[in-house]
Amino acid sequence: MREGKTILVTGGAGFLGSHLCARLLEKGDEVICLDNFYTGSTGNIEVLIGNPRFHVMRHDVTLPYSMYVDEIYNLACPASPPDYQRDPVATYKTSVLGAMHALDLGVKWKAKVFQASTSEVYGDPLVHPQPESYWGHVNPIGIRSCYDEGKRGAETLFFDYHRMFGARIKVVRIFNTYGPNMNPEDGRVVSNFIVQALRGEDLTIYGEGTQTRSFCYVDDLVRGFIAMMDSPDEVTGPANLGNPGEFTMLELAEKVLEMTGSKSRIAHRVLPADDPRQRRPDIGVAKKTLGWEPQVSLDEGLRGTIAYFKGLLA
Repeated sequence: MREGKTILVTGGAGFLGSHLCARLLEKGDEVICLDNFYTGSTGNIEVLIGNPRFHVMRHDVTLPYSMYVDEIYNLACPASPPDYQRDPVATYKTSVLGAMHALDLGVKWKAKVFQASTSEVYGDPLVHPQPESYWGHVNPIGIRSCYDEGKRGAETLFFDYHRMFGARIKVVRIFNTYGPNMNPEDGRVVSNFIVQALRGEDLTIYGEGTQTRSFCYVDDLVRGFIAMMDSPDEVTGPANLGNPGEFTMLELAEKVLEMTGSKSRIAHRVLPADDPRQRRPDIGVAKKTLGWEPQVSLDEGLRGTIAYFKGLLA
């Protein structure tokens, strides 16, 4: 039985964190949402605040903290390029120091510690699709490196804590995820396209639009998070979580235009430095060890996301 556990979610007011907090509360857990609100939003969690099992702490994970916990989900970190590039030093510190402080607390209470890593650890991959065994092709000194290398450093800490101190670790690598509670200004492709289409603005595509991504709906991802946390201790990961359906940026833009009924046009811009050409998860590990795979199609997920942004912009 997992009901009644005390669970800490760092970055709990963010896009993914708010969905995870809601799901854990539904399962009967006591949830502590820790966030410095750099990219998190009180709007994401306002529907949870009346729940007596939900607690909010404003705190920066680069600084130590202490409390009793049974499980820790470490999600704190800016995840969109405009956000993490705004203060790259803070982003790197959040990834590495945030991981270290979560691990210290986990070791203290023998709690499971979950790391929300990222497909960005693969960089601009030379292997496609990307399995967990692939070490990546990452620029260590580029404008995206604060995030890419920060998350790689966090994974290093997780496995060193596991080997040295017996930390009970769970590491997943998240591929592009979308859904309600995304920030309309966060610069990620799904929210960008939907917001631009609803506002009647040009949909911005970088380069020719032939670069590919895989899009996982947030409900599927959160289900994968909990499956990973609930797995036996010997299942440490890393495990890819994402939807293996692969779409070009141009295909996504055209789909958003069709589903919103927008008359917006597509505008091409210069491709940013180190932008990956292709990204698609190999989810064999998650299927085998967790019995997990995504269930929500892109069309179904986009319908819910478009409805969310329509309400937000209205």
